[in-house]
Amino acid sequence: MKHIRLAFVLALLAGLITILPVLAQEETLTMSLSRDWGYGGFGGDIQGTFSFHVRGPANLARVEFYIDEMKIGEDTAAPFDLQFVTDNYALGTHELYALGHTEDGKILRSNSMNRTFVPAAEGGAAAIKILVPLFALIFGAMALSAVLPLLLGRKTVSLAAGTPRSYTFGGGICPKCRRPFAFSLFTPHLLAVKIARCPFCGRWGLMQPAPLHELRASEQAELESAQGQIPEASEEEKLKKALDDSKFQGL
Repeated sequence: MKHIRLAFVLALLAGLITILPVLAQEETLTMSLSRDWGYGGFGGDIQGTFSFHVRGPANLARVEFYIDEMKIGEDTAAPFDLQFVTDNYALGTHELYALGHTEDGKILRSNSMNRTFVPAAEGGAAAIKILVPLFALIFGAMALSAVLPLLLGRKTVSLAAGTPRSYTFGGGICPKCRRPFAFSLFTPHLLAVKIARCPFCGRWGLMQPAPLHELRASEQAELESAQGQIPEASEEEKLKKALDDSKFQGL
């Protein structure tokens, strides 16, 4: 009998643990705000076109949207959203919230957000203050990565033909020497091409990133090309051969 009572109590507790969060969730109205176009800066300053997004219980029938105490619109079908333009309202700090009406007559109030509507000129100026340093940093890094190799010289790399490379950050095929090489993390790019220097011939130029299978095929091609060529004798070997041949000229 005790075991039956214990099992019943445990089942009841398990049911409550499962049901209570659902009941609590049904009584909750959650509102969020998204920027569709314009400026949404730090400190709650916004300017432009924004949208309310409200989520609530399954029996939510209608949602009213408010700025301060003024109703600016409503939505009667999920998802419950409403778009508004800050320029249509007075400048300054406003309270944004929503009221949800359920099918059984309950009224739920969402969380509130305080946002400061600023004029377009102020929003644009604030956006420029953020973007200018960001673009300066990006272009500065690109310029440094392009100029630094020039300042350090135009030394080339000697690598046996066909040697496998690691293309962690992608790679390209030099249009001059046709050898594949890997890009570095700081290789600057311009739209769909890279501004890169071939480590084998030293040429700078716009390099089109190549897929991995083309890079591997280029490695194999340079190996086959090297195997099909007879290496040219060095100046030292040519001089030695001339001295050896001169020994037999007087015979």
